[in-house]
Amino acid sequence: MSAQRFSLEFRVEAVKQVAESGYSVAEVATRLGVSSHSLYKWIEEVIPDSAEQ
Repeated sequence: MSAQRFSLEFRVEAVKQVAESGYSVAEVATRLGVSSHSLYKWIEEVIPDSAEQ
């Protein structure tokens, strides 16, 4: 089974839903059909300083 790939635009929009709209990572991940782990990784990619906050 190969890993599903998501476009950069898709990942950025998913991160915005967490960062700007106040939805939880679990909510967004479930709604979009991605793992919470992947969404956390995307957050670190899009917002590099988020791990330090």
